[in-house]
Amino acid sequence: MILLDLNSGEERPIYGQIVDRMKFAVAGGVLRPGDLAPSVRELAKQLLVNPNTVARAYRDLQAEGLFESVRGMGVQVAEGAVERCRAARREIVRLRLRRAIDEARQSRMEPAEIEAIFREEWAKTANQANGQP
Repeated sequence: MILLDLNSGEERPIYGQIVDRMKFAVAGGVLRPGDLAPSVRELAKQLLVNPNTVARAYRDLQAEGLFESVRGMGVQVAEGAVERCRAARREIVRLRLRRAIDEARQSRMEPAEIEAIFREEWAKTANQANGQP
C-alpha cells in the first residue's frame, strides 16, 4: 500500500496532487517500472476521495507515458518513468521553493535569513526522518 498525503489547503486540485505524489513515489523507488499502482477504488478509499478523481490522475499519468494500462490488471509504472519522475520531482520542488523565496523577499527578508531558515528546517526534517525530536 502506498501512503499518500493530500493537502486540502493547497491550490493544486486533488487529482493534480495525486499525480504529483505518484511521481514522487516513482522517483523515490516506492513504485518501480512494472509495479502495479493501487487500484482506483483502493486509492480512492485510502485518500477518501471520489474514484473519478483518482481515475483522472491515472489518465494524466498515462497521457504523460509514466503509467500504462495492463489488460485485466490495472495500471503499472512504465519503463523509463523513473528518470522522468525524478525530473518532474525536481521541478515541483524547485517551483515550491521559488514561491517561498519570492514570499520571503516580498516581505523584505535578507537572503542570509532565508538561507538560515531553510537550513534550520532541513535539519529539523532530517532529524525527524531519523526518529530524533
